[in-house]
Amino acid sequence: MELRFKNNTIKKQCEDPGRAQRDFGLRMGNLLTQRVGELAAATKLWDIKLIPAARLHRLHRSRKDQYAVELVHPFRLVFSPILSEGVAIYDLKAIDLIRIEEVIDYHGKQKR
Repeated sequence: MELRFKNNTIKKQCEDPGRAQRDFGLRMGNLLTQRVGELAAATKLWDIKLIPAARLHRLHRSRKDQYAVELVHPFRLVFSPILSEGVAIYDLKAIDLIRIEEVIDYHGKQKR
């Protein structure tokens, strides 16, 4: 799957394991690196749905056009599918391009 990033900060955190560990701690930094690797290796978003530990889920309300995968509870890696013409937001077998938005605890609104 092709990955894009909201900004250079999140790009560096996702692509540099050392930076991820510095910014988020060892455990979450390693898990962030793992999740980004899984996303990059997937051909479609459906492949991520098949990884139980990732817990891929579509978000609601103000984030209704976004998905998230679990990191260290309660933090999530949030991303937005970039949809081709005719592809629906819920069509996991057709989504092959995403933009990584942020690492956040959107339950408690604590951004990391």
